[in-house]
Amino acid sequence: MSVAAVREDGPRGEAGPAPLLKVRDLSVSFGRLTVVDGVSFEVAEGRTLAIVGESGCGKSVSALALTRLLPRGARADVSELTLAGEDLANASEQRMEALRGSAIGMIFQEPMTALNPVITIGTQIVETLMRHERLPRRAARERAQNLLTRVGIPDAAQRLDEYPHQLSGGMRQRVMIAIAIACGPKLLIADEPTTALDVTIQAQILELLRTLQAELGMALVLITHDLGVVSAVADDVVVMYAGRIVEEAPAETLFRKPCHPYTRGLIASLPPADADLPRLQAIPGIVPPPSAWPPGCRFAPRCAYAADVCRSAMPPLAPAPSGGRAACVRLDVVLAEEMA
Repeated sequence: MSVAAVREDGPRGEAGPAPLLKVRDLSVSFGRLTVVDGVSFEVAEGRTLAIVGESGCGKSVSALALTRLLPRGARADVSELTLAGEDLANASEQRMEALRGSAIGMIFQEPMTALNPVITIGTQIVETLMRHERLPRRAARERAQNLLTRVGIPDAAQRLDEYPHQLSGGMRQRVMIAIAIACGPKLLIADEPTTALDVTIQAQILELLRTLQAELGMALVLITHDLGVVSAVADDVVVMYAGRIVEEAPAETLFRKPCHPYTRGLIASLPPADADLPRLQAIPGIVPPPSAWPPGCRFAPRCAYAADVCRSAMPPLAPAPSGGRAACVRLDVVLAEEMA
């Protein structure tokens, strides 16, 4: 079982909630090129799982694979993919079309490209409600207006007849959220929901997601590279690097005692709140493209702790002293240096 999921035994030995979403051994390839390699995770109802890592690590592709929204030419293979016990791996395309927008909501990374620029905001919400909820047009429009009000858009009745370009970035993101939650989904996937928004709007969007999650009891899978966002909203965290999971742990544990050198590098690159003009600690190098993944540990070329053993075999995810799991054969050396 993934540690990023809610544990079977909660505090004081109480049984935790069963996973709503289960993903086992997900791989995605384009032709002969693998871009996501054996990813597994779980998330329970009402919990937030953050999938983090630099651009090019496979986060967004993993999310798109869950809903079968991969671009043409991509192939996804998975050992197990279930939502509330329903097998999605073998579901028909017709069934997936019914689930997308109803049981599964998705907030895409860039609302200006996700929203249709030549169709009004109201029409885009109404068509979702008419398709999945079978509402007549008038009732769907009333619900759409209520949804816009719910996500904090003023003058909702007027906004229904406006086009995406007439709204600010923050407003467009709220419209995307309104569409995603229109049918009360069990699972909400948010792909970089605060990208390109200023800090004030980011905080408002995150607070909105927290509020809606509490009201609807949704499971939330949050795709992001922003560890500040993760620390604010996540219950559990999966860290991806070059198509694989390198560490997973409850969020509090991950920030208190990160284990994998990559995770430690990401956290070290955050500016400390109590320092004036801090000197940031950047991770040297870049994420290698799938065509140039090195043998063994894919992070080894950028890792200060790498040894010959790291370049000979792919390290498995194994229990870490923190209580999470990490894929590093030199973990004892990494943690020993911290204690010295």
